[in-house]
Amino acid sequence: MKYLLLIYMDENALSETEREHCYVESAQLAQKLNDRGKYLATAPLHPVATATSVQVRDGKSLVTDGPFAETREQLGGFFLIDAQDLDEAIAIASQIPGARVGTIEIRPVLEVAGLPKS
Repeated sequence: MKYLLLIYMDENALSETEREHCYVESAQLAQKLNDRGKYLATAPLHPVATATSVQVRDGKSLVTDGPFAETREQLGGFFLIDAQDLDEAIAIASQIPGARVGTIEIRPVLEVAGLPKS
């Protein structure tokens, strides 16, 4: 089953040096997961100040700068993995460097027929 591991943390929780180290650790984890056939994708996100939110109401698009919700932690990146079950997804999530300063939200991915294959 595919799981999306969403990495939430305060954007200012890490210094630039710590952030670069986090990227290196994340790349190493991605390599280990790839070697085990569990890796599908990962990427950090640009700062929340670059976000744009879109809502459609009554057929009209409402576009606003910034994230949808004001929170203490922001979505900073993700891992998309293929895990046997939630227990394995939790074990992988606990290895993500961002888990040490933020929160990893684990969401099963719903398979929808008719979508393009990646």
